[in-house]
Amino acid sequence: MNTKYKIQKQQGAALIVGLILLVVITVLAVSGMNTATTELAMARNDQNYENAFQAAETGLEGALAQGQFTTLAGVTVTKVINTNDSVTAQIEFEDSTLVPDRGFSLGVGSGVEAYHFLATAQAESLRSPGYTTDRDSSAVHTQAFYVVGPGSTSL
Repeated sequence: MNTKYKIQKQQGAALIVGLILLVVITVLAVSGMNTATTELAMARNDQNYENAFQAAETGLEGALAQGQFTTLAGVTVTKVINTNDSVTAQIEFEDSTLVPDRGFSLGVGSGVEAYHFLATAQAESLRSPGYTTDRDSSAVHTQAFYVVGPGSTSL
């Protein structure tokens, strides 16, 4: 009779140990899923920001390539890249300066000036067009440049 009592006691301990191990494995599995979900959201956000970054670069390239630089008024170029990404680029005249003596063979006093401009591209990459979400991204890129031309009141 003493032997039977020990066997029943051992079977109960195995059940409790087995349940504790199942709980530990379940907690580890849930934790792993939460980590994977967070990392996936981070990757999506990073990809969305990269889309906005590239859209802003595209906006700058498009604004500079169009070649419409004027000292009288700013130029705005708007481009829709795809359903999620769009960019608006602006080119503003800043100042004109004389070309330095060693900058060109013509030098100061030759009637040649450097016209300084500032190009700014602002891009948006939307997760769901038409809806504002916390996953939307935007990027602003600015580039300064100058154009050499004849000295006059307008270019």
